[in-house]
Amino acid sequence: LVRLVESGGDSVQAGESLKLSCYAYGYTPDSRYFLAWFRQAPGKEREAVAAIHAGTGTQFVADSVKPRFSISQDNAKTTVYLQMNNLKPDDTAMYYCAAGGLRLVKSTYNHWGQGTQVTVSS
Repeated sequence: LVRLVESGGDSVQAGESLKLSCYAYGYTPDSRYFLAWFRQAPGKEREAVAAIHAGTGTQFVADSVKPRFSISQDNAKTTVYLQMNNLKPDDTAMYYCAAGGLRLVKSTYNHWGQGTQVTVSS
């Protein structure tokens, strides 16, 4: 059973930074697939934020958060991080970790975490 557990969400002021972490319990890394972060604001669709290829480390970052956000993973490929700098109120959302998918394509991911809340006030 795969379980993704996010942490690091908080309430911050605009301009501050946060680093989110996600540990994938029971997940066997597959070098063909990606680990990723998505976010969902109230009343909006869940959108892709960033993804990293488990094998090569190649990163894809959504244009909406470039260059403020970056994604990384640990050597075991079971923990993925999201570094968020210069946060803006529009970044307020629930942030979800996902595993086993392709790039920034939401429908391809079959493992999801419960989410961690990020709130940015102006």
